[in-house]
Amino acid sequence: MQQTVRLELLGLADTDDDELLRLGGQLRRSLQELDVLDVRAGHSTDEISKGAKSGELVAPGTVVVTAASLALRQVLLLADTWLKNRPVRGIKVELEGRVIELSDASAAERTRLIDTFLAHREVPGESHSGERSAEQS
Repeated sequence: MQQTVRLELLGLADTDDDELLRLGGQLRRSLQELDVLDVRAGHSTDEISKGAKSGELVAPGTVVVTAASLALRQVLLLADTWLKNRPVRGIKVELEGRVIELSDASAAERTRLIDTFLAHREVPGESHSGERSAEQS
């Protein structure tokens, strides 16, 4: 099963759109090295103002990754590692309507946050009681 995760760079107070576009491009190129289906610049989810030309606006510092469910951990761990020593305050991660923020917490706390975030993904039809079928016999 493939899933799409949205990564949004959270700039510092003095970070402008050009800097976010440049940093988003760096993150996108790093993510393209993983075994993912698609990596692209994210588009603004805000409504386009009246009178603006039609089309989608690129959201500076936003990257959208489509990958197999099993590759999502790699995507988030790479984003977390990439974040170090970058002039941003964090990365907002959105998956299936759920959101976390990777920021200045300790490495162990961020890893725990990623593990918890991904553990909440459930495969439809799976038993939630911890039972296993033939494997238990």
